[in-house]
Amino acid sequence: MTRRTDQLKLGAFLANSGHHVAAWRHPLAQADASQDFEHFKRIAQTAERGKFDALFVADVVALWGHHHDALSRTARAEHFEPLTLMAALAAVTSRIGLIATATTTYNEPYHIARKFASLDHLSKGRAAWNLVTSVVSDEAWNFGRQDHVDHGDRYQRAGEFHDVVRGLWDSWDDDAFVRDKASGQYFDAAKLHVLNHQGTHFSVRGPLNVARSPQGHPVLVQAGASEPGKALAARVADVIFAVDSDLTRAKAFYADIKARAAAFGRDPDSIKILPGITPFIGETREQAQALFEEFQALIDPVLGLRLLADTLGDDIDLAGHDLDGPLPETPVGQRGSRRDKVLELARTENLSIRQLYLRLAGGNPVIGTAQDIADTFEAWFQGRACDGFNVFFPYFPGAIDVFVEQVTPELQRRGLFRKEYEGTTLRDSLGLARPANRFSVAS
Repeated sequence: MTRRTDQLKLGAFLANSGHHVAAWRHPLAQADASQDFEHFKRIAQTAERGKFDALFVADVVALWGHHHDALSRTARAEHFEPLTLMAALAAVTSRIGLIATATTTYNEPYHIARKFASLDHLSKGRAAWNLVTSVVSDEAWNFGRQDHVDHGDRYQRAGEFHDVVRGLWDSWDDDAFVRDKASGQYFDAAKLHVLNHQGTHFSVRGPLNVARSPQGHPVLVQAGASEPGKALAARVADVIFAVDSDLTRAKAFYADIKARAAAFGRDPDSIKILPGITPFIGETREQAQALFEEFQALIDPVLGLRLLADTLGDDIDLAGHDLDGPLPETPVGQRGSRRDKVLELARTENLSIRQLYLRLAGGNPVIGTAQDIADTFEAWFQGRACDGFNVFFPYFPGAIDVFVEQVTPELQRRGLFRKEYEGTTLRDSLGLARPANRFSVAS
């Protein structure tokens, strides 16, 4: 296999006290981080110093579940609204991308188009939208529904939602706003485009009341791993967050998405696939393993069971089962591809309930020295299992400091990662072309 000459793309996942579900309890983590802007500012500036492509904030428009006994054992009950946080971080950074999550199930296209276009202007071209369809069923209760929208219906709506948003982003030519004081003309009306979308789910006239953004379109991120999710991602995404922790499956996913993209007439290299990975870094492998086990030991069984049940389906109750016994049969539920992967993991490795929830809580850990972490990154990248990684730091703020001080220089030494940003926008960093305005091209 030919050695790759391009470089890794890296995202930094922002998660309050850290990505590990019990991070807030560890002495190395800041327990009250969720409402502390200075905390997020420090992380963002450290990630930018480490030349990360982007920051990423996940979101649900509800509590992360209605089982409050389990939720009360995490730091996930409170978190900033992503676009608000990213707008604030735009003011204290200058190069790093800003990826915010927004659901297509409980929003309207005009809202999303306007907000992300605004963020792109505020950040001078660093905005990205992580398009999700909502996985937490509790969100339905906050928007006048008793039941969550079916998985397939969510993706049908998402596809049309995306098309409307991108159409609205093309409401203005790049040079529409002339602002000519002498003539009194503020914009050229011939360069204004009205979308007039009429579809199955949406009727949106337009135009957007925000000028075309610095990137033309903010970068589009997607994370679907189900069949509908992969189809949507291959058609529309610039960046795909992947979930496989197995190298062989990751290679298959990578090849599948690239082939699907080509079938849509897209350049496969224009899609960057970034699996999530959680580095536990030590001066020695033994030290790194001990650190990982410290975090795992902090997981309360009540929380572990709920984490597993939330992944498997809304109506799963595992409380009466032996934690060291096998997983019982589970109904289908609304969890889609992530549920399927967990069930496959339980079957293929014969994991007990406790082992399974500990595996889920651990994420996709890579445990070892900085050189070990770099070895894993290089093997996945050169093996064409990914184009980079969405890095889940187990605790904040220290874990990102260790990564930037130890792993980043090692990746740079191997020629796998940049030493300076390639430009000023997120598209520059990712090597993505700026999209043409569809209306201008058509005229």
